[in-house]
Amino acid sequence: MIALLQRVRRAHVEVSGETVGRIDAGLLVLACVQPGDTPERIARMADRLAAYRVFPDAEGRMNVGLKAHGGGLLLVSQFTLGADTRSGLRASFSTAAPPDEARAGFERLVAQCRARLPVVETGRFGADMQVSLVNDGPVTFWLET
Repeated sequence: MIALLQRVRRAHVEVSGETVGRIDAGLLVLACVQPGDTPERIARMADRLAAYRVFPDAEGRMNVGLKAHGGGLLLVSQFTLGADTRSGLRASFSTAAPPDEARAGFERLVAQCRARLPVVETGRFGADMQVSLVNDGPVTFWLET
């Protein structure tokens, strides 16, 4: 599983002009399920998203995770993170899970995150989404399990 996390001041996702997910300060996470992602790997990603230290402590160092910070999590499925771009001029998506497997894995990630955090919003799987954010820092990390 791949997750691109961004510390945000606010973020929201729209589908056909309707807001389907919105958070204030917290993390926007673009997530890609890969073939063979096990429930254990997905649970590990949920653990990392809840605890990855990206928020400042009293000294201004990134030492506080989302759960301790108390912000929101906005999860957006994005299969293009799994693109193989090593050659040519068009990406191959062979390293992203097929749609049914990806949907099940993404739903498992959402459920795992909701078990760990009080505020979890999502985009809409498979939809054409418009994602808006105000990146805080900017702080952006690429995580893999």
